[in-house]
Amino acid sequence: MGICMKTTIDIADSLLLEAKNISSIENTTVRALVEEGLREAIKKHKSCGTFKLRKATFKGKGLQPDFSPEQWNKIRSAAYEGRGG
Repeated sequence: MGICMKTTIDIADSLLLEAKNISSIENTTVRALVEEGLREAIKKHKSCGTFKLRKATFKGKGLQPDFSPEQWNKIRSAAYEGRGG
């Protein structure tokens, strides 16, 4: 089975009680249930993979001649023009 480490976890009383009931019914231990849950959680996280942002660019030539990067107020006003803002 490999190396085992002892640790302490704090869980809700109701959750522990339910785990004890299940372990009794299934003739197993709370430890086995916790390990099973951790394995499932780890498996789920590994299967998600890494997030990759899709390329969402468009062909253009940058800012229009009427705007410069220093004119954010003017750019924002133009973007919201006619939208009640």
